[in-house]
Amino acid sequence: MSQSLLPVRHHPFVFALFWLAFVFAVTMAVLPHPPALPIDSLGDKFEHSLAFTTLTLLGTFAFPAMPRWRLAERLSFLGALIEVVQSLPVLHRDCDIRDWIADTVAIVVTTLLIGACRSFWRKRVSKTGTFA
Repeated sequence: MSQSLLPVRHHPFVFALFWLAFVFAVTMAVLPHPPALPIDSLGDKFEHSLAFTTLTLLGTFAFPAMPRWRLAERLSFLGALIEVVQSLPVLHRDCDIRDWIADTVAIVVTTLLIGACRSFWRKRVSKTGTFA
């Protein structure tokens, strides 16, 4: 039995969920007039944090062979790219570097928490020999 909590193999369901979340996040970010969501009352930065926390979590499991920091870098680049696209006048959206910072903070915090959880589970498995 593998000592790794997540063996390096493809997870098709999570892979599909990642891409669905990716398409949803990018679509909502570039729509000139996105539909209202129940979480709108929590603020723009919360929405950014939630989107990129979700993408980071799903991305970690969808691409288990990818180093976590490479995934974090690419997701942060996506957040920056979204802000650049939102600066196009035709979209009538606002480009705000604080949105990219919220994205990146969510990515880094989620990446660190996932790393800590993996480390905890590896230690637990090595001591007990089981996942329980």
